[in-house]
Amino acid sequence: MSQEKVDRYKEKKARRHEIYKKEKRMLALEKFAGILLCAVLVVWVGYSVYGKVTASQNSKVHETVMDTGAIDDYLSDLNTDE
Repeated sequence: MSQEKVDRYKEKKARRHEIYKKEKRMLALEKFAGILLCAVLVVWVGYSVYGKVTASQNSKVHETVMDTGAIDDYLSDLNTDE
């Protein structure tokens, strides 16, 4: 049993560099995937909000007509009195 442990330890020690590289590569890949997922989520939410805002602005456009004849008359009377 003791010899088996020693053999496993030696084998693991010999492959330690390869294992470390593989773990490092996987960690970098997981980080990249996480960042990519977050970026996609932020872009999707932003696009959805932008679509809703522009759609609500286009549907809520009201045109208001105001008759300013009385104000124009009043202002022209003020200018003629001087």
